[in-house]
Amino acid sequence: FMEAQILRGHHAYSGGPDGEKPSLGLSPNLAKMGIELFRLKTGTPPRIKRDSIDFSKMTPQTGTDAKLAFSYDTDTFVPLEEQELCYLIYTQPETHRLINEHLSDSALFSGLVTGVGPRYCPSIEDKIVRFADKSRHQLFLEPESRETDSMYLQGFSTSMPEDIQEQMVHSLPGLEQAVILKYAYAIEYDALVPTQFLPSLELKKWPGLFGAGQIIGTSGYEEAAGLGLMAGINAVRKIKNLAPFILRRDKAYIGVMIDDLVTKGTLEPYRLLSSRAEYRLLLRHDNADLRLREMGYELGLINEERYGRFLKKNEDLRTIFQIINNTTIRNHKAINEYLVNLGSQALNGGINAAELLRRPEIDLRSLLQFVSIPPEIDLSDTLIEQLEVMIKYEGYIQKQDKQAQKIIKQESIMIPPTLDYAMLDGLAIEARQKLAKIQPLTIGQASRISGVNPSDIAMLVLYLKRNSINGSTSI
Repeated sequence: FMEAQILRGHHAYSGGPDGEKPSLGLSPNLAKMGIELFRLKTGTPPRIKRDSIDFSKMTPQTGTDAKLAFSYDTDTFVPLEEQELCYLIYTQPETHRLINEHLSDSALFSGLVTGVGPRYCPSIEDKIVRFADKSRHQLFLEPESRETDSMYLQGFSTSMPEDIQEQMVHSLPGLEQAVILKYAYAIEYDALVPTQFLPSLELKKWPGLFGAGQIIGTSGYEEAAGLGLMAGINAVRKIKNLAPFILRRDKAYIGVMIDDLVTKGTLEPYRLLSSRAEYRLLLRHDNADLRLREMGYELGLINEERYGRFLKKNEDLRTIFQIINNTTIRNHKAINEYLVNLGSQALNGGINAAELLRRPEIDLRSLLQFVSIPPEIDLSDTLIEQLEVMIKYEGYIQKQDKQAQKIIKQESIMIPPTLDYAMLDGLAIEARQKLAKIQPLTIGQASRISGVNPSDIAMLVLYLKRNSINGSTSI
């Protein structure tokens, strides 16, 4: 956190999150290098001592018995009854009264805060002011770890003074006697304007210098980690004189995030929301390995054993997909009893198994009793889920894939880095300015720049084609 300041009430002091030291002196030197900086703000809620909470006044929020994990290699899952509970509560009229009466004591409303905060996770005082018509706001008590006594009060970030925070927390149901382990605070820090970076996360002005994490405009946690992974990969590839590794928008949410940052920029801590992706049907959680594991193997991030399991699963997937699409289920007593029990229409004749599966009430695992599957195929829950999604939504997925392929063609049209947009007749003035600032690498990237219209793109493509004919530009 460069030049970071902790803000609480009317007080500000130099510091990083959770008592860490700030990075002092780096951002002024980056500015001397001609790198543009801007100021961001984020915040964190108080942490509550578990033993001081009355959970009987809260609504438990259970986990799931579904076998879900961040990795496809995970094969051990915590049983539902052994999972840690979260708890739901709501702000009370007294909470709102306290906040409204002490708004001038909040660092956010006293003028102490100068950075821009994330709109999607505002502080509790910001929510009370912006949504004054709401009588309550939901909050979640979340355990930070099995090994600690700390509960995270999600949705209650604030920059109020500590004594006001005590009153605010004690106004909440179940927290009347709560002990605060860590008080909430806001934090401001310097960040680098992300449009100064190439899609590889290398600074345009300083070849060989890469950036990642909150330092280039995202919020923390997953976004920062994803950027760090990509910057690290591309830094190594730079050293080895290899081409940058760029994830497309139709291949990964990380690709969406990086393209948004370097092409559109941000004025607040960037959060990666699914709504930012135009190809959400392609970027599903069930097909992440199909989209990315081959790339991971080529980059040396996946060992032979894991890659072998992936190839076997992929082969099984294709085999069953073909079998289901090529199987006709005939009209007979067993299938009709099965369908009627599910509230589905009985068969009058034969039907393709894939077509039958597209009925909303039909699930693949139960349908497979009527389909002949080779015994060597491992019908894991993950495989079943992938197949079911692929078949049930095949038409929608194919439609979105065609849309993505059209955009990919634009990504293949390279723009020379030396192109002088000021000299291009027919481009709008705003388009010239934006294109000159961002310096897009491809027509596809240029088309996503705010302020660059389709007519500008058409003119740019025409110019590149003409110069390609003359042999001065390669498309």
